[in-house]
Amino acid sequence: MLCRVIFAWVCAGVVSVWAQSPARLSLEGALAKVDRVNVNVLLSREALAQAMESVVQQKADLLPSVSASLQQRRSESPSVSSTLKRRGTPSNSASARLSGSYQLLSPQQILQYRASQIGVDVAELDLQQTVQSVLATVAQTFFAHLRNVKRIDVLDANIGRARELVRLAQNQVAAGVATQIDVTRAESQLAIAEQARLQQATAVYQSELLLKRLLDLEAAGPLELEDFAVRRAEEAAFAVADEKSLFEQRADFLRTRKALEQVHENYKATKAERYGSLSVSGDYSLSNTELWAGDEQPGWSLGFGYSLPVFDAGRIKANQRQVLSQIRSQEYRLRQVELLISSEMRLAYQDARSRFAQVGVAEKSLRLSEQELELAQRRFQQGVADNREIIDAQNRLAQASDNLNEAIYLYHLSRVELARARGDVRSVVGERQ
Repeated sequence: MLCRVIFAWVCAGVVSVWAQSPARLSLEGALAKVDRVNVNVLLSREALAQAMESVVQQKADLLPSVSASLQQRRSESPSVSSTLKRRGTPSNSASARLSGSYQLLSPQQILQYRASQIGVDVAELDLQQTVQSVLATVAQTFFAHLRNVKRIDVLDANIGRARELVRLAQNQVAAGVATQIDVTRAESQLAIAEQARLQQATAVYQSELLLKRLLDLEAAGPLELEDFAVRRAEEAAFAVADEKSLFEQRADFLRTRKALEQVHENYKATKAERYGSLSVSGDYSLSNTELWAGDEQPGWSLGFGYSLPVFDAGRIKANQRQVLSQIRSQEYRLRQVELLISSEMRLAYQDARSRFAQVGVAEKSLRLSEQELELAQRRFQQGVADNREIIDAQNRLAQASDNLNEAIYLYHLSRVELARARGDVRSVVGERQ
């Protein structure tokens, strides 16, 4: 019995540890989840599904319409005369009818159907644009959380140096080469470092929750990121490419251009309304007093119709002017998108070049700060200076470490923005160092 209890307790502990083990998330995994779980992407996909159903609805208007009906009716009417009122004889009637109609020629509906087909292309490009936007946001949030986690390591190293300074000051006081104020100054430095560590823990938690919300992850579950370092590229790699070729890779440009094409089709449809429509309709029926009596009398009809608007109080002209205004508006949007993409690409290239250079400067600053701290520690240990030089050097080293972490983070963001400007955020995954 005791063995069973121990075994159950061990199993429960293993399950608990397994349940609380942090989920490891890589940049590749984060970007791969976007298509399946992000709300904005799912909503855009539903918009595409609705556009496709709209095409089916427009197509239905171009195909024959057929309906069938069965009817059995019994009626009785009173017979009234000047001298006698009596009830009439009940009568039965039954009919089976098959009716159909077809638009032989309707230019307006044909053009509306073409416009709806272009609408599907617009919705697909909308989906691509949404995916690229969300991918960029997820990648930026991933790197932001990774930056915050690494900042914890920077602060932990700073706390370790502050504790070592406290120990060193205490030893120097015991050796008679320092005063108590050096110990107090070192302890104050340690308290400041520990406070910064507590504040950064909140920043880490906040960026973690944001990343979980974007990827539909459980908010209460632990999360651990796999490190990802973007390969350092030479400045020549950031040369501005041909803008026209890059336009064809941007979903927002293609979407705006396709929307302009759709509005042109709508304008053709409003003009075609003047031409009217030609239709054919007919029906075939069987009639008798009872259904399925066997002696039904057949009947049929066939007709052609042509409908042409004669007077519409200016409605068609107003529709045309309205669609022409939409065309001009869409042309303005297309030009604005071209200017936006051009400026985004140039700024992204310039920012990537600048961030690349800033990482090298931050690395040099870190090396100099480490040398400065080493020299300050020697002076304090030799008793030729108090520990204020060490505290100043430690602060500059902590700042240099944080600056390098921030420079790498901003360089990663610049590469994400450069990939987005080129129209493919996922390409940043192939730039792993």
